[in-house]
Amino acid sequence: MDPRPLVAPLVPAAAALLALATGRWPNLRDAWSPLAAVASFGVLVSLLPEVLAGHEPSASVLALAPGFPLHLRADAFGLLFALLASGLWTVASVYNVAYMRAAREKHQTGYYACFALCVSAALGVALAANLVTFFVFYEVLTLATYPLVAHRRTPEAVASGRKYLAYTLGAGQLLLIAVVAAATLAPGAEFRPGGFLAGTASRPVLGLLCAMFLAGCGVKAALMPLHAWLPAAMVAPTPVSALLHAVAVVKAGTFGCVRVVGWVFGTDLMRDLGADVALASAAAATILLASLRALGEQNLKRRLAYSTVSQLSYVLLGAGLGSAAALAGAMFHMAAHGLMKITLFFCAGSIYLRTHRAEIPELAGIGRSMPVTMAAFTAGILGLAGVPGLAGFVSKWNLGLGSLEAGQGGFIAVLVLSGLLNAAYFFPIAYAGFFGGGGRVRFDEASPALWLPLAATAGAAVALGLVPGAGLHLHELAWQAARNVVAGGRP
Repeated sequence: MDPRPLVAPLVPAAAALLALATGRWPNLRDAWSPLAAVASFGVLVSLLPEVLAGHEPSASVLALAPGFPLHLRADAFGLLFALLASGLWTVASVYNVAYMRAAREKHQTGYYACFALCVSAALGVALAANLVTFFVFYEVLTLATYPLVAHRRTPEAVASGRKYLAYTLGAGQLLLIAVVAAATLAPGAEFRPGGFLAGTASRPVLGLLCAMFLAGCGVKAALMPLHAWLPAAMVAPTPVSALLHAVAVVKAGTFGCVRVVGWVFGTDLMRDLGADVALASAAAATILLASLRALGEQNLKRRLAYSTVSQLSYVLLGAGLGSAAALAGAMFHMAAHGLMKITLFFCAGSIYLRTHRAEIPELAGIGRSMPVTMAAFTAGILGLAGVPGLAGFVSKWNLGLGSLEAGQGGFIAVLVLSGLLNAAYFFPIAYAGFFGGGGRVRFDEASPALWLPLAATAGAAVALGLVPGAGLHLHELAWQAARNVVAGGRP
């Protein structure tokens, strides 16, 4: 037994308890999250050499029920997601403190505790070795996020929180039924590259089970028409929006969909059931429809929200295509999108704190007053549009290759068209920010504690685009996991 897969999610959980215990001392309370983020990230980085070598360190803690242990394991895909969540939390914890203090938000003690608990649950989702463990952490994430969505306790915030719970708890019940059914068909329900459900039941039963799994995870992945909770949740403080979009909730949904496709059903069974084309088609429709919806939004955070709905479905498209390149592109896009989207939300939060402007037409000329913020924003939108030299291009290139590899070249048209739509709803913001407006908008750059994190994530998105295999080897982890799935799916 290796304790590190257990320690990684326990550290942020401990930070949540310490934040509650030290709420009377704000400086001490606020310090726990950055310290825990660095510690958790360090634990996960220590697993990297072994996972890259093909090993899967694991820790089995206790039996949740007879035959269903709480089992955590670091495989290539799980470690990729865990490194993303923990790494971005490290940056976000600095931004978080600066933002909450500058905005003078209330109820900060509970806020920091729930934020840390969300990261703990996301790491548990990433490192879960079986379906039951995955489900437990997945639902803890649902519950821990609700107080953050409803944080401001205004009627609008409470209504948005209820909407979030209605969608995610409803999906959780569907997922629970699917998990119990799968565990009945295959006792233990341990994740296995290539899946473990082939031959356990008739095609209609497995087809229904697949639909239940994908719908249960698809709500958090914001697959249309299951997405409406996400734009509504933009009423929360901006760091929460960054958490929802880049670190935890929606990433857990896309992670769950890919895990189900590759490690529960397997690409061969998905193809036999016809579920591969169905998932890819639903993802393609979401990519285009959400992009069109983003064009009509004038509020910056809501436009970013619909961009997320679109971008998440690139991951689902790759899962549906099922080839090695497509799966690798899907997994790598989780990291690429996380870096770029957290950058954009950090920028939106900094702009609002300095200017109290949230509508896109009000941002003309802002780049001349906040050049670092708008430069980082521009890097983020260029990456999401798939411009070469940024992380988004790498993932979309692999998705295009994967489309050809799967014999589904028609989906390349979706990638191209969505890139043009990304440009249509994002580029005018950057252009107006630098060249619009009659004169210089009289605002200063945000404080270093706000602009340094967004500059760091923008720089990382550029670095990951130029050298995808550098640093944390995220590109290598994605390809390793994808090859394991495809190879494990063969008889």
